[in-house]
Amino acid sequence: MTDAQPRVLACTYTGRVPEIWEWDESLFAGTAEYYEQGRLPYAPGLADTVARLLPPGHKGRLLDVGCGPGTLTLRLTKVFTYLIGIDPDPGMIAEANRRAAAAGVTDVEFIQARAEDLPLELGMFDVAMFGQSFHWMDRDAVAATVHEMLSDGGLFIQVSDLKNAPARDRSGLTEPAPPYDEIRSLVKTFLGPVRRAGQGVLVKGTPADEVDVLARNGFDGPDRITVPAGEVLRRSSDDVIAGVYARSDSAPGLFGEDIKVFDTQLRALLAETSPTGYFAEHSPDTELVVWRRS
Repeated sequence: MTDAQPRVLACTYTGRVPEIWEWDESLFAGTAEYYEQGRLPYAPGLADTVARLLPPGHKGRLLDVGCGPGTLTLRLTKVFTYLIGIDPDPGMIAEANRRAAAAGVTDVEFIQARAEDLPLELGMFDVAMFGQSFHWMDRDAVAATVHEMLSDGGLFIQVSDLKNAPARDRSGLTEPAPPYDEIRSLVKTFLGPVRRAGQGVLVKGTPADEVDVLARNGFDGPDRITVPAGEVLRRSSDDVIAGVYARSDSAPGLFGEDIKVFDTQLRALLAETSPTGYFAEHSPDTELVVWRRS
């Protein structure tokens, strides 16, 4: 490890933090270019699973809310007739458009907007999808608006990695797992002990009472569907580093002028863990939490 010592940024942690976090436009600033390389993939069977939730022979329209760089949108182009993704981060929208153009996809549209700006005269949809994004929003306001944008029986689907899954057997894997605990400790050394989120911090984490939120806004459910994965992923040090910079709580812009020192120490940590520069881990299962418009 390098002997260079990090400076904790004066704007991050003072010992007194606000109880209520407020969204700001820097939440994912600088993360878009790292997102696809760094984030662990959704399960391969995701698109087929979503297709089975639709009426036979019916494709319909998808609204992807908090679409990022089109991670879900572009995986579902064969499932839906037309797809619209919205995200407030301009870097995410630019990357989504770049990826769509590279793939030759024409039946998709990406719009820079907050979920709270809906309905934006976008019309009606059969499915509204939230890929690990709903917790960043004014959930009651967004749920109420999306309810009115869905056709009768339309689906509100939350997509995420399966939480609290048992650890998978690593026997037979010749490369080490990424040192996630040590990486989190290193991030805290630079950014303070309270989780960063844009210009603010999350004292109590993100809210978790989404069952109550959606039920009181006219949705029935939920049905929980696990899409199995578990493939062994061989990841380079650059992949793991991209995963760090793809997170809201360790977005590149949060480090300010300390980014080079942090990056040097992060690379040294990974080199110490795996001299070959490669790691192995299992891809996580994907969970769909499916609500239906009453």
